[in-house]
Amino acid sequence: MMRNDPKLALIVSDSAKAQAGAAALRHSHSWVPPEEADVLVVLGGDGFLLHILHELLDSGELKPVYGMNLGTVGFLMNGQHDHVPIAQRIREAHRVPVRPLCMQATTQDGRKFSYYAINEVSLLRETRQTAKLEVRINGRMRMEELAGDGVLVATPVGSTAYNLSANGPILPLGSRMLALTPLSPFRPRRWKGAILPESAEVEFRVREPKKRPVAAVADQKEVRDVSTVRIIATAEMELTLLFDPGYTLEERIFAEQFQV
Repeated sequence: MMRNDPKLALIVSDSAKAQAGAAALRHSHSWVPPEEADVLVVLGGDGFLLHILHELLDSGELKPVYGMNLGTVGFLMNGQHDHVPIAQRIREAHRVPVRPLCMQATTQDGRKFSYYAINEVSLLRETRQTAKLEVRINGRMRMEELAGDGVLVATPVGSTAYNLSANGPILPLGSRMLALTPLSPFRPRRWKGAILPESAEVEFRVREPKKRPVAAVADQKEVRDVSTVRIIATAEMELTLLFDPGYTLEERIFAEQFQV
């Protein structure tokens, strides 16, 4: 909970719904430019919020973010409560730390790429050929060959997204764990994945890369024809999301486990 009134910046999605919802809010508070703000108030959906969070990661200016849902799902967002002043909502908000994953990918021709992921890093086959991946954890071989459509590593925030649709486990916030989930595995046929400590260093090596090319995706940033991918969670780039009391992300992740 914030005791003093921080300087706020308003960032609005280009969607008609977000622009319409922002009209009244623009006149209800004295806003400052984003570079001068202590907190960013983001109007839109989950996709737009993730876009803003990635901009913060790319710039290194890690400011708390308060999202208001004017999109579709709004899993990472707060609801609209027009009767409560925005400054009061920010003061009373709970802070949720989010540690992104750092993906370091090397392509078959030796190029190196580094991107952050807030939800997950996924490795996906590029052709009809099954992907074959070697799995190492903390430098130790854990699986000589995982054959299937691919594999992903998800954070607790991302555990209810792509990971859940692939039958991966939901991870509570604060668990400091990662979900390692196979995508349509063919061999080992009955392997359901693993839950790893956040401190784990995960490395994938692509087997038969010319015959079975694989792409690596950090949220929405893709690197094609990879040979190795290394993934670590990074505390140095920890983000902060703000949530209304009783409307916390932790409660929503908890509730997801009882959906039928």
